[in-house]
Amino acid sequence: MKRREFILKSAGAGLLAGTALSVGRVDKLMASGVYNPELAPGDLPFDLVAIKGGSAADMFDKAIASLGGMTKFVKKNQTVVVKPNIGWDTPPEQAANTNPQLVARIIEHCFRAGAKSVYVFDNTVNEWTRCYKNSGIEDAAKKAGATVVTGKSESHYQAVDIPKGKVLKNAKVHELILQSDVFINVPTLKTHGGTKLSISMKNLMGVVWDRRFWHENNLHQCIADFTTFKKPDLNIVDAFRVLKRNGPRGVSVADVVEMQYQIISPDIVAADAAASKVFGIEPAQLAHVPLATNLGSGVSNLEKLRINRISM
Repeated sequence: MKRREFILKSAGAGLLAGTALSVGRVDKLMASGVYNPELAPGDLPFDLVAIKGGSAADMFDKAIASLGGMTKFVKKNQTVVVKPNIGWDTPPEQAANTNPQLVARIIEHCFRAGAKSVYVFDNTVNEWTRCYKNSGIEDAAKKAGATVVTGKSESHYQAVDIPKGKVLKNAKVHELILQSDVFINVPTLKTHGGTKLSISMKNLMGVVWDRRFWHENNLHQCIADFTTFKKPDLNIVDAFRVLKRNGPRGVSVADVVEMQYQIISPDIVAADAAASKVFGIEPAQLAHVPLATNLGSGVSNLEKLRINRISM
């Protein structure tokens, strides 16, 4: 399939209604060089990719290829940290944690791009060794070549200031986030009692030590505030199995719906806006989305984005 035919087919898939690239816009972007295969490092053909229909690993393969490959984000000899949701002592089928197949495939792409090392961690809610093991993520990550480290040692966290925070003025952040060259955020889309949904921005609570403060002092504003300090280089929302009820941990597989989606974007606000629409609610219903938008952390209006829709 020719490049232009692929783009038009993807744009017409309608995964997020009302935001498809028009034929005229595609032609204009092509004329401006946006789809030039010889893009300069850092330039991307799309702001966001929404893909549906395959396995978690296969969807990522196709989605990252449409952004120009992982080499757009990871360079030779760089250190990468991959931050899934590993917060809960539950099996993959319960969808409280990120799909281990997706985590493994991301790690593989990082190494193919030339990464020197890839680390995986989370500050879990349940006992960390059981979360790592029973989620399937520890085994999958190690087999893919990553180094899996605990997020439950306070000595690994460093105090930082958050100058633009409205409520969250400082935090203790895991040293991997501060020291690594590339930060890849891999949340799972699910319900959450305190924030309606847990997606990309909420997943960042797993990189800080002192998150009780967030819950006790305007949770939504703290979530938005932290995005002004550290935004991931890439956000990959796992919506293959979606926990539709009783989140964030879930009770049983009866709470889970298999939706077979992924949302990928370097814009953390856009990723959450798109994922919320996949779930079936408007982005503004997640209070931290407009708050982060107002802080300049990203774009929540999907109409303003170049979105590639792929149906497998």
